Amino acid sequence: MLLVTGASGGLGSLIAGRLAGRDDVVTGTRAPGAGERRVDFDDPHPRRLTDAFAGVDTLLLISAGYGEDDTVIARHDAAIAAAGKAGVRHVVYTSLSGDGDHLTYALAHRWTERRLRESPLAWTVLRNGLYAELLAHLAAPGPDGAITAPLGTGRLAAVARDDLAEAAVRVALAPARHTGRTYELVGEVPLGGAELAAAAGAAYAPGTLAGAREAIAASGAVPFQVPMLVSTYAAIAAGFMDGSRIPAAERGTLRELLGRAPRPAAEVYAENLPPR
Repeated sequence: MLLVTGASGGLGSLIAGRLAGRDDVVTGTRAPGAGERRVDFDDPHPRRLTDAFAGVDTLLLISAGYGEDDTVIARHDAAIAAAGKAGVRHVVYTSLSGDGDHLTYALAHRWTERRLRESPLAWTVLRNGLYAELLAHLAAPGPDGAITAPLGTGRLAAVARDDLAEAAVRVALAPARHTGRTYELVGEVPLGGAELAAAAGAAYAPGTLAGAREAIAASGAVPFQVPMLVSTYAAIAAGFMDGSRIPAAERGTLRELLGRAPRPAAEVYAENLPPR
């Protein structure tokens, strides 16, 4: 049996949709509906998490981010420990692309990868690139029709979230083929301010990181989200997120897993822009 955690989230819901109707798959959320299991990594009673994984052979562990590093690490540690106690054989983990090490939220991902490698469980790591859909929020044109996101001259090897969901499904349904593998899943054509402006029919006039920090803080973001988002802008602008630091032989891994070309990131970006 395959269990998918975080099935109500953005990536998890896409994965769950692709697996709907299968009798060998179960989904888990904090607030389960019919046919789902309650999976809460913050549950103070670890036995309940172990029980949630009962009868599971493969665990598709969707990263439980959106928290400070110690919170995320504790969640992932609890999940992996419970998986081991429940007799899970293989964990497929959705991590962060290798070129994302300069991002403030990379640490919890790398810690989790190490935790899996040191565990007795079989594992596969899916190092997902940043979503093209995320760019539609981080770099949307303003009311004046200009994109002012502080991307400088940098580019992002963005990828469609649905493509990542499809890749995760393919791996999780045949995990033995992927044991001990770490896959870099990034976009093939990186996008910078000029490409985003062309896709949105906008102008590109990049602002500063200081201005972005002020705007994010004023938007009502919780404290830990401010450095997360600012570091994302900074890493893109500095040229660390364009995929060029991933070995050339690994940049086509997403295409190989999908058996087709990934969706053009510029197209996905344009489709997800908020109304103007």
